[in-house]
Parts: sequence; structure tokens; C-alpha cells
Amino acid sequence: MSQAIRVEHLVKSFGRVRAVDDVSFEAAAGELFFLLGPSGCGKTTLLRAVAGFAEPDAGEIFLGGRNITRVPPHRRNTGMVFQSYALWPHMTVLENVTFGLALRGRSRAERKREGMAALETVQLAELAARKPNQLSGGQQQRVALARALAIRPDALLLDEPLSNLDASLRLEMRGEIRRIHRETGLTILYVTHDQKEALSLADRVALMREGRIVQLGSPREMYARPASHFAAAFLGEMNFVRGQYKGMVEGQARVETALGTLLAARPAENLAEGTACEIAVRPEALEVVSGKVIRPANSMAATVMDVAFLGEMEQLTLRAGDQELKALQVPRMESAWKTGEAVWVSYRTEAGSVFAVERIKS
Repeated sequence: MSQAIRVEHLVKSFGRVRAVDDVSFEAAAGELFFLLGPSGCGKTTLLRAVAGFAEPDAGEIFLGGRNITRVPPHRRNTGMVFQSYALWPHMTVLENVTFGLALRGRSRAERKREGMAALETVQLAELAARKPNQLSGGQQQRVALARALAIRPDALLLDEPLSNLDASLRLEMRGEIRRIHRETGLTILYVTHDQKEALSLADRVALMREGRIVQLGSPREMYARPASHFAAAFLGEMNFVRGQYKGMVEGQARVETALGTLLAARPAENLAEGTACEIAVRPEALEVVSGKVIRPANSMAATVMDVAFLGEMEQLTLRAGDQELKALQVPRMESAWKTGEAVWVSYRTEAGSVFAVERIKS
């Protein structure tokens, strides 16, 4: 049965470097929970601590109601999928999948039955007799998943499982992981630096930076309502315009910028009037129109500097005063935009967020 994972005030240091700094979170039973962040943020160390491969300096880890902080890895009943797959080249696919079952003393008949069931789950039963070097990268990844599933774990731990795959295989495997999660109902703790993986797969995401969780929530709320400049920039491309916070007007944050007065629905917490700030808007939230128009709220005069066709979208690079802006538009057969064209750029107030400048300095 799937179990919740609870981490309380976990600390792990390597010399003077605190890789995990007082981290607490809970992944509910059956939840697909992501640890997301840049290299060196502590996400893999945190996952390894949950798996039992990194002993914490402080804090506690629970699987269901059981404290597993000092329990050896092989007694935690968690399935781990490593970034490198870690398949034995001299063993067949089935032998790789049943390796953990053999260590648990299961009979040959039990190993075969449960190993084949796991291969059925990842849709590779017909390749049971092959060796890993006869498989594609995506197939090897699924074998590693099957091996973790074969022991019927209480939780599944995935460490950057798609990082070694090309773009098309990553997309395919995202679908496979979503399907396996739906069919098994397992609690999955998934580490990645790829925000698209997290946004497309996760039930909830914990965004990490310098050993700490800086924001936790559903993919949609984190993307639409980032809590900081770092979160806004890491979760996708963002336009930032510097200005000065002028307080709230009818429930909207008012920011004076070199491009005019801009409004946002979400100001930073405890932002004092007169504070230097940045207003942030996603490229897809910018509306671009040409010609002379009645200037609406949150509108800026700009010039088209570049047009890039991206397939499903068209990216405009715009110059508004000294500010460079990016806008995403649905493309037509031929671009409606010409380099050097004068345009107006605007956005809906609810698409804007405000962050104090002192909060975003690195």
C-alpha cells in the first residue's frame, strides 16, 4: 500500500556546505511530488536521505507512520530509480527486474511471476530475455522503473530519471510515468532540474534553492503566482520591468516605471510604498497590437526587434524604451509582425506580480 513521505527539519552538511538546510515537507500517500531546483540546490541529497543513502545530521524522515531516519536502505521498502539506470549488463531484463526480489529471498517462481508483472506494467514483457545493451535508452529507463516496482514499494523515488534521454524520448517517458502513477497509485518523490517535467507531471512541486524549499504548491499556482523573482524566473521565461511601488489602488499594486504606470494583482508581502521593485509578466500574457489604438491600462509603446518561429508559438523580441520584452503569440502561416514595426504591448492586471528589488539580489 502506498505510504506518505514526511520530512521534518532535515539537515545534511558536507564539510562547511549545508546541502539540506532545515527542510520540512509531506508528500501525501499516492501523490506525485516533485523536488525541483538548479544544480547544487540539495534536491538529490534530500532524495538520497529519504532513500537511506545519505545519513542526515538532524531531523527525521517518516514513511507512513514509521520513522525510517536510521533504518537501512534495504529495510525501508522504497524503490529507487537512479539517473544512470544502474542495470547489470550481464543479466537479462527479467533478471535485472527481479534482482531486488532475489535479495529478499523470494522463490524462483515468485520472482518470475512478480518480475513479469512489473514488466507488464511498463509494457516490456516481450523483451524479458534481452540484455540491457539490446535496448534503447527509453527501454532501459522502463526496465529500471520495473525493477523498482517489482518489490512492491511503499514509495517510489526517482532521481533525474529522464535526463539521459533525447527530447522525443523524454516526452514519451513523461507519458509513461504519468500512466504508471495513475495505474499503481504509488507515492512518487521525483527529483528534477527540468521545470517542464515538473509542471507537466507533478501534483505538487517543492522548489529548492541553496538547500531550502522556497515555494511549495501545485504547478499551476506556482507558475501563475510565483513567490519570488527566483521562482518566477526558474519556472519559465519572465519579463521584469523595474520601477517604484506606489501602493495599492482599488486592490491593485501600482508601480511607476520608465514605461509608464503599470498595475499588478499581486504585490510582494510587506512592500513599503516608495520601495524599488520589479513588476513581472509572463511572455504569453503580453498582448501585442499594431497601429494606433486607444491606450488601455498596462500598455507600453514598443518596437519589434526580432521574430522567431518556434513551431507552436511565435516569439517576438520587443524594445520598449530601454527595456527588452519577450512576447509569445500564436503563429499564422506568415508572420503578422515585421522587424522595426511600432506596436503597443499590454497585459491584464491579474497577470502581473511585484517583487521588491532587495529580495531578488543574488
